[in-house]
Amino acid sequence: MIGQDDSRLHTAVLVGPEGERRRARKARRQAAAKVETDARRHRKVQARAKWEAEQAERRNTSYLPPAGEAGPAALRTPGRFRLPKHQDTSATLAGQYPFLAEAGLGNQGVFVGQDLYSGGSFVYDPWVLYQRGLITAPNVVLAGIVGSGKSSLAKSLYTRSLPFGRRVYVPGDPKGEHTAVAEAVGGRAIILGHGLRNRLNPLDEGHRPSAVSDAEWAMQVASRRRDLIGALAETVLDRPLSPLEHTAIDLALRDAVRSAEVPILPMVVDRILSPNTADDEDGRLAEDGRLVGHALRRLVAGDLQGLFDGPSTVRFDPSLPMVSLDLSRVAENSTLISVLMTCSSAWMESALSDPAGGQRWVIYDEAWRLMQYPALLRRMDAQWRLARHFGIANMLIFHKLSDLDNVGDAGTAMRALASSLLANAETRIVYRQEPDQLGSTALALGLTGTEQKLLPGLGTGQGLWRIKDRSFVVQHQLHPAELAAFDTTGRMTSDSHEFRNLDVRSGIPNDRRDS
Repeated sequence: MIGQDDSRLHTAVLVGPEGERRRARKARRQAAAKVETDARRHRKVQARAKWEAEQAERRNTSYLPPAGEAGPAALRTPGRFRLPKHQDTSATLAGQYPFLAEAGLGNQGVFVGQDLYSGGSFVYDPWVLYQRGLITAPNVVLAGIVGSGKSSLAKSLYTRSLPFGRRVYVPGDPKGEHTAVAEAVGGRAIILGHGLRNRLNPLDEGHRPSAVSDAEWAMQVASRRRDLIGALAETVLDRPLSPLEHTAIDLALRDAVRSAEVPILPMVVDRILSPNTADDEDGRLAEDGRLVGHALRRLVAGDLQGLFDGPSTVRFDPSLPMVSLDLSRVAENSTLISVLMTCSSAWMESALSDPAGGQRWVIYDEAWRLMQYPALLRRMDAQWRLARHFGIANMLIFHKLSDLDNVGDAGTAMRALASSLLANAETRIVYRQEPDQLGSTALALGLTGTEQKLLPGLGTGQGLWRIKDRSFVVQHQLHPAELAAFDTTGRMTSDSHEFRNLDVRSGIPNDRRDS
C-alpha cells in the first residue's frame, strides 16, 4: 500500500507543471485574440467617425446645379457664341503654334541639308524609304533652271551614297560635268569623240551576270545584239523598222556571229548590203535591207565613223564605284549622242540585271536631249519600270518640265512614255523656275497652289521636295571640297577674273603693265 501511494504521488508531481504550461499558453492566446479584437474594433470606430465627418461636410457644402445658375447669374447670352473665321500665312501662324512641324524622313540615309520649315537636318535615301514603305518607286525627277544648284544636288546625292555601298552609272554626260567627279571618287570616265583613241563596239557581250548558264547567256547576248542594232538603225533612220528590215538585220547578225567570236558592226553592215546567198533564197534580201544597211553604214564609213567600227578599246567595269560616259566631245551632233547613249545603255543593261550587282544610281543628265529618240526612250522606260527588280534608282535631270512638250506630239506613244517616267518617280525635286513655267510645272507634278508660289522665290541650292504626298523645302549644304569638285562655273569665274585684271584701254593685264 505504501508503495502504491508513493507511486501516485510521484506521478502527480510529474504531471502538474505540464498542465500549468498548457493553461499559460491558452491564456496567452486568449490575451492576444482580445488585443486583436480590440484593435479591429478601434479601427472600425475610427473609419465610421471619418465617414460620418465626410457625410456631414457634404451636407454642409452647397454646389451649383449641373445646368448652371439661372437668370442673370448664368452669364449667358440668348444666342450661341460664334467666332469669325480667320486666315493667315503659315509664317504668322507659326508664332501661335511654334512647335508644329513636319517630322521629316528620319535619320537613316544621306544627309542633304536643312529643312527650312522645321530647322532640322534633312536626310534622303530612296532604298531606305522603300524598305520603310514610305515610297514604292525609287526613281527621282530633278528640275531647275540654270544656276539654281540642281547639278550640285545630284552629285551630292550619288557621291554621298558611295560610302553606303552604292555605285553610280552615268550612261551619257553631254556636258562632261561628271568626269571630274568620277575620277575624284576612284571611278572612271570613258571619253568618246572624234580624234580620240577610245572606240566602243556595240556588239560586245558585256558584263556577264553571276549564276547564268551558258545557254541563257548566249540567248541574252543574241537578243541584246538584235535589239541594239535595231535601235541604232531606228535612231539613224528616225522611224520604226519594217518586218523585212528586222529580218535582214537578224540574218546578217547571225552570219556575222558565225564568222567571228566577237563580231563588229562593219561585218553586219557588209552582210546586210551583200547578204549570204544561202540566206537570200529569192534574191530580194539585199533590197529589203538596203535602207537599213546604208543607215548603219554611217556609223562605220560616214559622218559617224571612228567610234563604232572596230573592237572596243575601253571596257565597262561594273565593280568601280562610278562609271561615266563623257559625250562632251560630240555634243554638237545630237544623232551621235543618241547613238552613243543607246550603245552605253546596252553596255550597262547586263550589269544592271546582275542580281549580285548591288544598289546603283543611274543618272540621266540633260534628259531633254536624250528623250527625243524613241529607241532610247523605250530603254529608259524599261529601266524605270524594273528599277525595284534591278535594285537601282534612276535620276532624270531637267531644266524645266515643259521640256517634255518637245518629246513627240501630243497623244503620241513617245509623249505617253515621257509622261510615264514622271508617274514612276515618287520623288520630285523642283528648284527655282521662271514664272512662265509655273503652270506647266504644277500641272505635271501635281503641286498645290502654295507650292507653286514658292518656286520663283527659291534661292540657290533651295528646292521643293515632293516625296509621294509629303512636301519639304530644303536648303542643300555643301562641304568646301564638294563645292570645288562640283563647280560648273569655273570658266565663267576664271574669265571674269582675267577680265578684271585687264586694263580697259590697252587690254594688258594690270599686274604686267609696268613691265
